[in-house]
Amino acid sequence: MRKIIEDYRIRPGEHCGSASMRGLLAFYCDLELPEDAVFGLGAGLGSGFIDQRENPGADYAVAVFGRTATFEADLGRHLGIDYREQTEDDDDHAWDVVRDEILAGRPTMLAGDIFYLDYRDYKVNFPSHRFVLMGFDDEREEVYIGDRIRDEFETCSLAAVKISRNAPTPMSDQNRWGRFHDTVVGNDLRTAAESAIRACAAAMLGESESTSFPGTRLGIDGTRAYGEALPSVASLPNAESTASFNAPLLEKFGNGGGNFRRLYAGFLAWARELDEKLVPASAPGLCLSAADEWTAASTDILRARDTPADPGPWQDAAGHIARAAEIEETLFTRLAEAVG
Repeated sequence: MRKIIEDYRIRPGEHCGSASMRGLLAFYCDLELPEDAVFGLGAGLGSGFIDQRENPGADYAVAVFGRTATFEADLGRHLGIDYREQTEDDDDHAWDVVRDEILAGRPTMLAGDIFYLDYRDYKVNFPSHRFVLMGFDDEREEVYIGDRIRDEFETCSLAAVKISRNAPTPMSDQNRWGRFHDTVVGNDLRTAAESAIRACAAAMLGESESTSFPGTRLGIDGTRAYGEALPSVASLPNAESTASFNAPLLEKFGNGGGNFRRLYAGFLAWARELDEKLVPASAPGLCLSAADEWTAASTDILRARDTPADPGPWQDAAGHIARAAEIEETLFTRLAEAVG
């Protein structure tokens, strides 16, 4: 049997989660929004520092992730839409569940490790990539996917999708998928923007650890910890692999650093047009300045890949991260004051 949802429109974008949710919001809720507004309404900007310097077998010593783990569900909450996500223990059942969604004409959000998706040529494990299930062909054992990279569906083997969704790694997505249980948009855009800004500011300014990933330091506290840790990487045996992973992590992977800060700056400008009282005039520019510091750090870490034992590039990157943290503290303090 073959089934594909022909009237779902793929919207390419800068980030997998916001691009996918943008398309799903349009399909289910007739809500047309720019990607940066979608990202901001989900309070997606974050910073999560993972420290593995004491783990000699780790592929990388440190890493920082630039978006929240719950962005997609939080987007539904701020907009007042009943969108929920869940995991599944059994791989075959997990496929049957989302296959039934397609038979019912419902494009479905999936999460998985991009390394295993055979239409993407990724060289490293990277979990929680978001993509939209649009169809399948049982006889060919093919799956049809809407991804952020182009406006036509991708063809992937069913086997690849299954292993991606529950990868044999410590950070498996456990067959996570999302469904719109109701398509009513309960909150107007101004209310949603205010709620999202308040939530994002609180998360960035608060000192907290992740409940999902114990030991992960979050928010500006996590950013500072990441910057403080970078110079020590030069003395570690996995310095080269750490540089190779972290440089694109901040930019190319669409995961954080300058990329996410530029999306959030676009959201702040969009929200200010809704109501200038929500966003100080200086806020979009501050966010772009922080983005530039993250991009500069990524460039320095890329230099460190060629001479991983040289502390210079690591120290330069640390300086940019420290400046980004200072800028973001100012930014989110002003945003918190604006929304109360």
